[in-house]
Amino acid sequence: SQGLIHHSDRGSQYCSHEYRNLLDSFGLIASMSRKGNCFDNAPMESFWGIIKQELVHHRRYRTRQEAIGDITEYIQIFYNRQRRQAKLGFLSTVAYAQKYYADWLVAA
Repeated sequence: SQGLIHHSDRGSQYCSHEYRNLLDSFGLIASMSRKGNCFDNAPMESFWGIIKQELVHHRRYRTRQEAIGDITEYIQIFYNRQRRQAKLGFLSTVAYAQKYYADWLVAA
């Protein structure tokens, strides 16, 4: 995780010294949206909205670990490999990335 960027809005929980110290302890770089600009983080807001709509709002989790496992499986198995994205020509994220790099190699 060293050097990864954690982007958030300017919510008080993300601005707290405790949270910032936690990010530092994992070697994460804190990044925040510009004040009053909801479009800075629009792709991630959309991503989490899809997960909530398609998965989380239809489940009741007994533990945090159960939720983490279910969401991780959804992202790694379904969202990345099976869910077709209209903006990606109705390919899955993985299929689009494979096509992109294959096309790039041919062009190189």
